[in-house]
Amino acid sequence: MPLPDNLHQKARERLEVRLEAAEAAQAREVRGDSHRAMAQGYRFLGEVVGGVFMGAALGWLLDHFARTTPFGLIAGLLGGAGLSIFVAVRSATKIQKIELEKAGPLPSVPDDEDED
Repeated sequence: MPLPDNLHQKARERLEVRLEAAEAAQAREVRGDSHRAMAQGYRFLGEVVGGVFMGAALGWLLDHFARTTPFGLIAGLLGGAGLSIFVAVRSATKIQKIELEKAGPLPSVPDDEDED
């Protein structure tokens, strides 16, 4: 025996409300993830550029006071670049570890071997 049309309509309305709530929750989650990722990207950029500039500034100061132009600047640039890459890799590793802990354990994959 078929259900009356008003029952179908009520079920459809309940389903639409649940769907709208799920879509809103998903939109909030995606928005939060993109802001966090953008903040991490700016932090990474700041570490790299800041390290190179600080190395160059320290090298220039060494050149200025020790009169070793251009060797202090070159050493400062290389040292700042190396240090900024080290700090950026360390930060990326830390962020990756945090994200993996949030994601939880990975699902297991069944073996491809034939079971005879």
